[in-house]
Amino acid sequence: MLFQRCHWCGTAMFQRLLCPVCAGSDLRTEASAGTGVVRHSTVVHRNTPAARNVSLIEMAEGFTVRGRVTGPPTDVHSGDRVHLSTAADPVRRQPVFQLVDGPYRSWS
Repeated sequence: MLFQRCHWCGTAMFQRLLCPVCAGSDLRTEASAGTGVVRHSTVVHRNTPAARNVSLIEMAEGFTVRGRVTGPPTDVHSGDRVHLSTAADPVRRQPVFQLVDGPYRSWS
């Protein structure tokens, strides 16, 4: 996954034309390691035959990206570690992630 970093202030961002911090246009492209943490996840039932999740993933490089996590939508929770599995969902053109440690389980 490719992202941009501002040459002037060092802010990392995903698919932007200008830096959201300093409004600079001198952005360089870098490759992400593909690891991140789920910050928010919601289950969506609209425009799809089955429920799917839409998650905000905070990547290790410091930028946030919207994507989906594979598996049952109810198994994805805030704080779960994820890794990029494919570059983009062919229909929605969003990154697709998979859980690193498996689904979160509460105390038994």
